Amino acid sequence: MTVSLRGTREVKDNYQIFRLTGLLDAFSEPTFRKVLSTYIDEGPKNVILVLSQIDFIDSSGLGALVQLVKQAKTGGGSLQIVTNPRVTQTVKLVRLENFLSLQPSVDAAIANVTK
Repeated sequence: MTVSLRGTREVKDNYQIFRLTGLLDAFSEPTFRKVLSTYIDEGPKNVILVLSQIDFIDSSGLGALVQLVKQAKTGGGSLQIVTNPRVTQTVKLVRLENFLSLQPSVDAAIANVTK
């Protein structure tokens, strides 16, 4: 069995960054959602997901992102996503680019958090 999604977590004062590589698909989505949900609950409540190294995202991956955004907002935080053209195109197909708070870079996402 191969792991289709890998990532690292970095915690700062008022946000945490997850840098992910691989595939965010039906195979990796349950673990991805469970792990991130736990970290959102633990805090910090502001989350930056760096998906610029993601090769593929499907509808189950998008569904997980929507749930995680709602969870972060409910907890008084935010979830922002740094994307690449492939992920951005997929998100725009389902018209979620505003809801998912897509950012062009980690710096832009951090600037959004600290406001």
